[in-house]
Amino acid sequence: MSQPILMTVDDDPAVSRSVARDLRRRYGQDYRVVRAASGADALDALREIKLRGDAVAAILADYRMPHMDGIAFLEKAMDLFPQARRALLTAYADTDAAIQAINVVDVDHYLLKPWDPPEEKLYPVVDALVEAWRAVGDRPVDETKVLGHRWSQPSYKVRDFLARNSVPYRWYSVDEPEAARLLEAAGATPDDIPVLITPDGTVLRKPSGEEIADAVGLSTRPAEEFYDLIVVGGGPAGLGAAVYGASEGLRTVLVERRATGGQAGQSSRIENYLGFPDGVSGAQLTDRARRQAQKFGAEVLTTRDVVGLEARGSARVIKFGDGSELAAHAIVLSTGVSYRTLQAAGCQELTGRGVYYGSASTEAPECAGQHVYIVGGANSAGQAAVFFSRYAKDVTILVRGESLQSSMSHYLIEQLDQIDNVHVRTRTTVKQVHGQEHLEKLTVCDSAGNEETLDTGHLFVFIGAAPRTEWLGAQVVRDDHGFVCTGTDLLVEGRRPPGWTLDRDPHHLESSIPGVFVAGDVRSQSVKRVASAVGEGAMAVTLVHRYLEQR
Repeated sequence: MSQPILMTVDDDPAVSRSVARDLRRRYGQDYRVVRAASGADALDALREIKLRGDAVAAILADYRMPHMDGIAFLEKAMDLFPQARRALLTAYADTDAAIQAINVVDVDHYLLKPWDPPEEKLYPVVDALVEAWRAVGDRPVDETKVLGHRWSQPSYKVRDFLARNSVPYRWYSVDEPEAARLLEAAGATPDDIPVLITPDGTVLRKPSGEEIADAVGLSTRPAEEFYDLIVVGGGPAGLGAAVYGASEGLRTVLVERRATGGQAGQSSRIENYLGFPDGVSGAQLTDRARRQAQKFGAEVLTTRDVVGLEARGSARVIKFGDGSELAAHAIVLSTGVSYRTLQAAGCQELTGRGVYYGSASTEAPECAGQHVYIVGGANSAGQAAVFFSRYAKDVTILVRGESLQSSMSHYLIEQLDQIDNVHVRTRTTVKQVHGQEHLEKLTVCDSAGNEETLDTGHLFVFIGAAPRTEWLGAQVVRDDHGFVCTGTDLLVEGRRPPGWTLDRDPHHLESSIPGVFVAGDVRSQSVKRVASAVGEGAMAVTLVHRYLEQR
C-alpha cells in the first residue's frame, strides 16, 4: 500500500497551497498530501482513493465553500473513510459552526485561520489527528456480534460493557430474521441469550464480563506478580495516576472492575475541562487517557473485582474476587463512586429495561421521537439532557430541589435554556415506575403531594453517588458516608490514626495505611470534578515517590 493520505479541501487557491505546503514540510516523508478545490472534487478524489485501496489518515476542510460547506462535505466523507480523522478550517466568526460540527458530525478539531506559526497552531492538531488514526488505522473493523432481546437486562449489560470498553460490535435483536440465522449457525437458542459471537467465530452464551473481556482481547491477567504501583479504579483519577506513574518509570498496573472512564466516561460531553474549549465526550477523554497510559508502559486490567486490601511488611496487597492476589510497593485507590439507586417501586425490576443509571449512550437511537425523563440536578444529568435532546422528541429533567442553580454549572443551565425540547420540572420526585417487559409509565409526585402518571420508555437516573468502600475493612479509616479519610483528616487532636507505624504524619493523600494513597471522588472532602480528580491522581504519584524515598 502507498503512503497514507492527508487531504486538504479549500476553494481559495492561496489558502489551499499554504496548507499543503505546511503539511508537506512536516509530514511529506510519511504521508502523501492531496489537495481539492471543492467538496465535490474532494469526494470524487476520495472515491478514486477508495477504489485504489489507499488509506486516508486525516482530512482538513474549509468551512465556507460554495455549493457544499465543510460540515456537509465531512459528513459525506465519513461514509467513504469512517476511520479518517477530521478537522474544520474556520475563521474566527465561524467558531460556533465549528463547535456544531464537533457535536453533530463528530469532527475531531477545528483550526482558526491564519494558523501561523504552524509549529504552534497547525502541527499539534495534525499530530493529534494522525496519532488517533494510527491507533485505529484504516483496516476493516472486526465486529463482535451480540444477539439478545431489546428489553433484556443481561443483553443491555453486554452492550454497555462493549461500548464502554470501545469494542466495536453489531447488535441483533432476536426478533430479526438475521438473528435467527446466526443463532442457528451458532448452535444456540433464544434461551441462551445474550449470545456473543467474536470475529473468529467463538460463541459465548450468557457470558460474564471476564469471559467477554478475554474473548475480545482485553487484558484481564497481570503480566507480573509484583509492581511498583497498583492503581485501583480506572476513572479520571486512576487514569491520571497511571499516566504519571508509568511516565515516571514506575512499573504500573491499573485495575478496573468494569470499564475505564468511570462515571466521567459515560458523560456525553464535558465542556468545562481545561484545554478543550469546544468540549470533549467522556468516551473520547477516556480513550485518549487509556492510550496515553499504555504508551508509557502501564498495564490496564479489566473485569477484575478487588475485594480486599492488606499490608504485609513493606508490600501492599490487593485481593481479587477469584482468590488471587497482586502486590506492589504502593497503591493508589481511585475507585470513584457509584450512582445511588432510585428508591421508587418497580425500579429494580425494570433496571436495564427502560430504567438506566448513567447516560447509557447505547440507548440513544432507541430514543428517537420518544419522551425521555432524566432524574437528577447535577452536571451529569444536564449533560445527558443535552445529549438525548438530539434524538428524543422531548427531554424532561425531574429535580427534587427548587431549582438547578445550586447543583449544576451555570454554563450548562444556560445551554439547557436554549434547547427547545428540554424541560425542567422542579420539586418533583419519581414515586413508581410501571411496565411488564419494559418501562411503560412512571408516576411522579410534586412537593404538594399531587401525583401524575406519564408515558415513557426511557428513564435515566443521576441522583448522587455512594463510594462503595465496604471491602476496604476496618483498617482503612472512612468518614460517616464511607469516603476514605486522608492526610490531616486522619489526625484526632494531633494523634495519628491507630495502627500507624511510621514516625511522621500521613501525607496529604495518604490513607490510614502507609503507602496506600487515595485520589478522586472516593476521597473524603474531595472536589467532585474531572479536573480535580486527574490532578489528585498526578499528585498521588508524587507522594508515592516521597513515600518510597522515606521508607
